[in-house]
Amino acid sequence: MSSSTTETTSPQGFSLEGEAYVEAIIERYRQYVNPGLARLMQFGGFGDVEVSAEGCVLTTATGAQYLDFLGGYGVFSVGHRHPKVVEAVHRQLDRLPLSARTFFCEAQALLAERLAQLTPGALQFTFFSNSGTEAVEAALKMARVATGRTQFVSTEGSYHGKSMGSLSVTGREKYRKPFEPLVPGVTFVPYNDVEALAEAVSSQTAAVILEAIQGEGGIIPAKPGYLTAAREICDRHGALLIVDEVQTGLGRTGALFGVDHEGVCPDIMTLAKALGGGVMPIGATIATAPIWERIFGENPLLHTSTFGGNPLACAAGLATLEVIQEEKLVQRAAERGEQLLAGLRAVQQEAGGAIVEVRGRGLMIGVEFAVKDVAELTINGMARRGVIAAYTLNNPKVIRLEPPLIVTADQVDTALRAFREAALEAISLLEGLEESVE
Repeated sequence: MSSSTTETTSPQGFSLEGEAYVEAIIERYRQYVNPGLARLMQFGGFGDVEVSAEGCVLTTATGAQYLDFLGGYGVFSVGHRHPKVVEAVHRQLDRLPLSARTFFCEAQALLAERLAQLTPGALQFTFFSNSGTEAVEAALKMARVATGRTQFVSTEGSYHGKSMGSLSVTGREKYRKPFEPLVPGVTFVPYNDVEALAEAVSSQTAAVILEAIQGEGGIIPAKPGYLTAAREICDRHGALLIVDEVQTGLGRTGALFGVDHEGVCPDIMTLAKALGGGVMPIGATIATAPIWERIFGENPLLHTSTFGGNPLACAAGLATLEVIQEEKLVQRAAERGEQLLAGLRAVQQEAGGAIVEVRGRGLMIGVEFAVKDVAELTINGMARRGVIAAYTLNNPKVIRLEPPLIVTADQVDTALRAFREAALEAISLLEGLEESVE
């Protein structure tokens, strides 16, 4: 996509030529934010500063435009700056940005009602927070109180966040070990292994926590029957089923929720990312009435959040749900997902064994390479061709493609061309290096 050097005047008052502005911001990352992150981003080909975005396109300080096929790891499901969401937040901002926390909040009440109507089964009450990891923290606390038990079962390769509780049930030792000891009593089993799950769950298990698709684990969908079996195993032992829909929720997989593909109803569901419409951060933990009564029946303030359920975030959430319905984004995710999967599998055939698998549902798709370096070079090559992608946190051999659900057929074709060229270039480069070493 196009690029040029222009003067940038930022909302914070910066006014420098494009490249000088970029270096000034990167230097502040080095000095005040995270020097290691600055090095990593520059090495990966992302040494620019984002200054604006619209729909599926992001513009940087140097004038470069990128087609966003990462979508904020699932945040920008309705695109960047969707006008209906921005307008709703503006309206709320002009009236009451944050709650005084002493009176009732209209936007929170309406959003909780809408979620109760949309979520599966008997899910009814919502606790609002500000992020996915906070939503999971609430779910774990709820499960302990509601069952009187302290043990949890999670899966290897899972990702539920990096605060202490959610990290404790995240299935990658690399991220857990530096912070140990964490919350005790967590057992990890292989994802999609029903027998291992059945063996791990007992009368001491408070809850099983699962993703409908393992996102950071490498975009691994639940096999047919796995979530249904998990529901039955939990029921057999009196344990709760927590389904983490932070990435899969709100249309991403071609169904409104990932569990809808099997008609499974969890006891507790977590949402975040897409719920804020790409404009406001918000998390949500939704549970059934009996669970809510056990947790908050005696003390309605047992778990609280100062900024959770604030009017701006809830206004964004309400507008987002309207956009998803009005623009038929669940159906569009399924249609564009089929197009993207077919195109990626065609490249897989062309690449031979260098691409191991293309998998996913809707617009949550992973491409697994045989060699991690090829995946990294492909991401870099796509960026040079104006398309943003990234690898999955727990499996760097896998490139994730999660564009906004508003993405067009032409934009999918553009991304596929960039992926094909970048992947074949990376494969050829690595083969050339191996031959030269020999």
